[in-house]
Amino acid sequence: MTTALPLPAAVFKAYDIRGTVPDALNAQFARRLGRALAELAHDNGVTTLVIGYDGRLSSPELSAALHEGLNEGGINTLDLGMVPTPLVYFAAYTRKAGSGVAITGSHNPPDYNGFKMMMAGKTLHGEDIQALARAMANPRNLDGVTPGTRQALDIKPDYLNEVSGTIKLARPMRIAIDCGNGVGGAIAANLFRALGCQVDELFCDVDGTFPNHHPDPADPHNLEDLIRHVTSTPCELGLAFDGDADRLGVVTKSGQIIWPDRQLILYAQDILERDPGATIIFDVKCSRHVARAVKLAGGKPVMARTGHSLIKAKLAETGAPLAGEMSGHIFFKERWYGFDDGLYTGVRLLEILSRHENPSEVLEALPQDISTPEIKLEMQEGQPHAFVEKLQEHGQFPSATHISTIDGVRAEYADGFGLARASNTTPVIVLRFEGDDELAIERIKEEFRNAFRALDTSLTLPF
Repeated sequence: MTTALPLPAAVFKAYDIRGTVPDALNAQFARRLGRALAELAHDNGVTTLVIGYDGRLSSPELSAALHEGLNEGGINTLDLGMVPTPLVYFAAYTRKAGSGVAITGSHNPPDYNGFKMMMAGKTLHGEDIQALARAMANPRNLDGVTPGTRQALDIKPDYLNEVSGTIKLARPMRIAIDCGNGVGGAIAANLFRALGCQVDELFCDVDGTFPNHHPDPADPHNLEDLIRHVTSTPCELGLAFDGDADRLGVVTKSGQIIWPDRQLILYAQDILERDPGATIIFDVKCSRHVARAVKLAGGKPVMARTGHSLIKAKLAETGAPLAGEMSGHIFFKERWYGFDDGLYTGVRLLEILSRHENPSEVLEALPQDISTPEIKLEMQEGQPHAFVEKLQEHGQFPSATHISTIDGVRAEYADGFGLARASNTTPVIVLRFEGDDELAIERIKEEFRNAFRALDTSLTLPF
């Protein structure tokens, strides 16, 4: 191998590896990562990894180098080519490999890329990612290891057949889909047509420069094209996917955005009809209406820390049939494999809504409060976690009825909640407020402002 450059520490995130190309992530980095993953595979008795990549311009080169590193390390690879991230997970489960890498920058700008990894059925996160960094910096001697082989595999037909074979719509529907030029465009239209839908396609040609809008349905601006289309055509609703299609956005006929926590209520109600008393997992960012609706439907609501890797771990620990995050990652274990899949989530949504004459009416009737978008308090590297720890220990929220500290501080009130947590990806404290009305939100904000200022009077608060 060529002389190894120092590893950029900032790319090793809490849930994955992510950074800019080519200065932080490049072919040499990917090859070294492949070698480190080969070591980990040997330690776990894994012989084969599946690898797929998104539509970014840098992805094919990173993929080729990752295969090289794994093969050099004695591990066989199945090359899925350009596919959405959920199809990498699907291949890992159905081919019994339980191990794979999705090369994707998800919803980040075009000059970013990254690696989402699972090994022996477990999504790598936290200390696992740091262990990979150490293995890349100090690789073992693999002399004498028999090189692995690389084999191409088109997994799309298997995915389409399994989904369309297990999901039946009560009636045909006309929908619009917006893939934002992300890799979801490689399969989404075919998937929904296989279910009998008439599909209007927006930006479904895969283009790593994202020429139309950013592929992130969590930002309302990125849903404007879809809303315009759905409100001005006979489409019944619109579905939007992020850059690697593991998250779903939904808009109704009237142009209302149905955020993921409201969607989760609908999926939970549906599953609890078949699985009474089941556990439903949601992250700390979700509306308090999720827990209320789950209880009302006879289920057991469980709040969990934010992060798709952490939610997957909680899903495995509890055996729950469903989990979801405010960010849009939804995990179906009932009738599926338990990984986050925006495409499959869209299919399950249509399965429920096709039973109704007016799908938008069903969606818009889901409970909701007034809520703020995510508010970000920027700090220096390392400061957010330290401050939130102090807030957990010393923060005063005198009128709160309950305080959860599983992930930051979530203070519950009779008429709303406030949340402050340290981001695991950038040096910010993320805040969110929800209430019965604007007066409730303002009162809760004031209590959080007082708690923050009591710990640090120099802070300039953005809320």
